[in-house]
Amino acid sequence: MVVNNDEATKQIFSRCLLNCLQIPLWRCYIRFIRKVNDKKGVEGQEETRKAFDFMLSYVGADIASGPVWMEYITFLKSLPALSTQEESQRMIAVRKVYQKAIVTPTHHIEQLWKEYENFENSVSRQLAKGLLSEYQPKFNSARAVYRERKKYVDGIDWNMLAVPPTGSYKSWTFTDLPSYMATSRTYFSWSLPLFAEELQWMAWKKLLAFEKGNPQRIDNGSSNKRIIFTYEQCLMYLYHYPDLWYDYAMWHAKSGSIDAAIKVFQRSLKARPDSEMLRYAYGELEESRGAIQPTKKIYESLLGDGVNTTALAHIQFIRFLRRTEGVEAARKYFLDARKSPNCTYHVYVAYAMMAFCLDKDPKMAHNVFEAGLKRFMHEPVYILEYADFLTRLNDDRNIRALFERALSSLPSEESVEVWKRFTSFEQTYGDLASMLKVERRKKEALSGTGEEGPSSLESSLQDVASRYSFMDLWPCSSKELDHLARQEWLAKNINKKVEKSTMLNGLGFVDEGSTGLTSNLAVSSKVVYPDTNQMVIYDPRQKPGAGNFQTTTAAGVPTASKALSNPMIAAVGGQTMSAFDEILEATPPALVAFLSNLPVVEGPTPDVDVVLSICLQSDVPAPQPGKSGAAPMPLPSIPAPSTSDLSVSSKSHPIPSASSFKPARGKRKHFDRQEEEEASVQSHPLPRDAFRIRQIQKARGTASQTGSASYGSAISGDLSGSTG
Repeated sequence: MVVNNDEATKQIFSRCLLNCLQIPLWRCYIRFIRKVNDKKGVEGQEETRKAFDFMLSYVGADIASGPVWMEYITFLKSLPALSTQEESQRMIAVRKVYQKAIVTPTHHIEQLWKEYENFENSVSRQLAKGLLSEYQPKFNSARAVYRERKKYVDGIDWNMLAVPPTGSYKSWTFTDLPSYMATSRTYFSWSLPLFAEELQWMAWKKLLAFEKGNPQRIDNGSSNKRIIFTYEQCLMYLYHYPDLWYDYAMWHAKSGSIDAAIKVFQRSLKARPDSEMLRYAYGELEESRGAIQPTKKIYESLLGDGVNTTALAHIQFIRFLRRTEGVEAARKYFLDARKSPNCTYHVYVAYAMMAFCLDKDPKMAHNVFEAGLKRFMHEPVYILEYADFLTRLNDDRNIRALFERALSSLPSEESVEVWKRFTSFEQTYGDLASMLKVERRKKEALSGTGEEGPSSLESSLQDVASRYSFMDLWPCSSKELDHLARQEWLAKNINKKVEKSTMLNGLGFVDEGSTGLTSNLAVSSKVVYPDTNQMVIYDPRQKPGAGNFQTTTAAGVPTASKALSNPMIAAVGGQTMSAFDEILEATPPALVAFLSNLPVVEGPTPDVDVVLSICLQSDVPAPQPGKSGAAPMPLPSIPAPSTSDLSVSSKSHPIPSASSFKPARGKRKHFDRQEEEEASVQSHPLPRDAFRIRQIQKARGTASQTGSASYGSAISGDLSGSTG
């Protein structure tokens, strides 16, 4: 354009204009058209007008197209009018453009509305009143849609390049989210690592969903045009994302435009020629409308030259031929595909099951499995698929023969799953003798592979649980099942060093190799798990009061190092917890005695009522004078609690505060009555029922709020000075 090379400029625009729906490029195009047609008179003005209409038909729905509408209106107003008729035509043309612009959600919609008001009032105030009242609701709707659309558009990076996902990510919190996410009222208190490309993908998906909802409630034609424009803009940035191409094509198909969907698929294959998913989706669309030959070409493109053909491409082409051309075409291609060096056992299994289920030819399926067995005897998965087929035929003799043949050739480390299936088969269909025999053989074969523990040759209760289970039914409770799983894990790993990077993460995993119990964790060799040999195992078998204390440290306070130590720690860790003993020695005797009296509960959360009841019944020894680091605090002169009260709880007698001995004026009678009520309550020992204790606590708390003396809680009240 700078050197006035108009032909080269036109060629560039013809290549990029329709593929790049961006306002700056189109405004550059308009400047070029106006420059070329500036000196052509009326003919040039008409060409410029057509160029404006052409541009607005493509990018007029852009939220940033306000300046384009304003430039077009300015151009129309600048056209000369030599007669009254031409002046009237010009005013009509300007009015039409204004009326289109004020119902398009753009950044300049309010400015355009003000200009439109001024324009109509300048032409005819009487006519303006009717037109403005007609278009006011439409303008209000467009303005509301603009405000909502802006929230989604602000989250889009308009300078992002159309490149495949690079894998670079950023860690963002709620404050980092774009404004369109801030409206969802979903607050995150944690940071979530997201790829930067994924953030843009989310922004475009939000905008597309917004446009598909037709928020402005316009006609279907105009709404579809906006959706198409949004998809085309999205694909300028996310050009290499196959899911967006698929969504675009499926939207066209659901809208009834199959031809447009096919064109989108053809464009997607140019953008992502390596995407098998898009090819299968394209072929599916063609096949659904009965276009068999185009579909066949798509499948043949997946096969390629036959050298790098995948097993999946063979399988899907066989299925396609079976659907469209019949059994013979599929069989013929299978015979050719089995000669391919890339033919795996999957092709044999797929064709055999197709012959069995679709063609109702079990003999053909059996022959295919037998032919594949000669080639894939070393594949445990193929053996299991063959066994499933024979199970459907109720051919138990050949199933046992298959297992024997496979186990005689497979190495021990690869035969685990086959042994499991063999054992499961005998447990389901065999007699007791064959069942026990296969289990014993399995243990002998796997004893050296690490799948079985050192005591694996011995029969265990886990074997019984596995033997007499069915699907999700077990001959024991879930608690017993977890206990058996924990025992089995301990038996296998208690003496092991860290030998594998795939050490099991937790006790919830049960090895199916010996018991068949269901696994809750999928262990992957690519995941590094912590060293579970250093894990302290929770043992719920401790009973309250199991430890008997023989020695004392101070004033009859028992030594808690034995009572508080977990017997499983020494068994697992192999050494005593000296640090734990040092902590106990430095702990005050009263606290040690309190801790030693706490009950042993199952699980991380104990029953609060049970713990409180036991605490109320425990005797916490009083400190010896002179042994405490701080001098004892003087107590107000109050009656000492009775022995029976102390036997219930050493913390059950509250001490009134100093301010409580100064009753307010006019409340002496109420204060005396409150003292009588408290004395009557303290004269009886506290009940051991937790619910009753809470009632007393609530009653005292209510009384303390009415201006009476301040008393402590019956459960958590402080006997200052009596317990140190």
